[in-house]
Amino acid sequence: MAEAGGWNRFGEPNYRVVWGWSRLSWIGGEWTDRDASGNAVRTVVELRREPKYFPVDRWHVEKWVPPEAYGGPLLWERETVKIFGGHRVRQLGPYPYRGAYEHCFTVEEPDGSFLQLRPMAVEWIVRAMEWSRRQSAADARASIEEREERKRKAQDAKDDEILGLGFDEPKLKGGSMVTVA
Repeated sequence: MAEAGGWNRFGEPNYRVVWGWSRLSWIGGEWTDRDASGNAVRTVVELRREPKYFPVDRWHVEKWVPPEAYGGPLLWERETVKIFGGHRVRQLGPYPYRGAYEHCFTVEEPDGSFLQLRPMAVEWIVRAMEWSRRQSAADARASIEEREERKRKAQDAKDDEILGLGFDEPKLKGGSMVTVA
């Protein structure tokens, strides 16, 4: 992954893969603890380490984000601290002085089911993300428009096939009959 995505200024890879259950993140707030029957046992205001990504039984690709992307420590404090019952809690934990890894892709089948991690697939994902970062907004927009046009044409062809319209049969176009030769 480091070969495909490079290294950050701390000598760590720009991308990494983590297992959902193992990626914990600080979350601060008011928590209600429950017993095995679901009855409330206590309510407490604190920081807890909780799973960051769902589904937790999947591989997730993360990209490193530099600390300046989060603003400075004062802005972080102002934006993430909340008061619960007179207690100040950093909802997202301490300021990420060394940056942080953020989610950019979940490795799963198109239907959302589990997909085993394969090194070549992850390398392809990272290379695709790096390639897309280098594209201009205009190129990205044009690419999306081309893709949508291809999808529309494919759907039109499928609709024609379902309706049984062949090349020698009349087609409706703009409310009038047109014969396609």
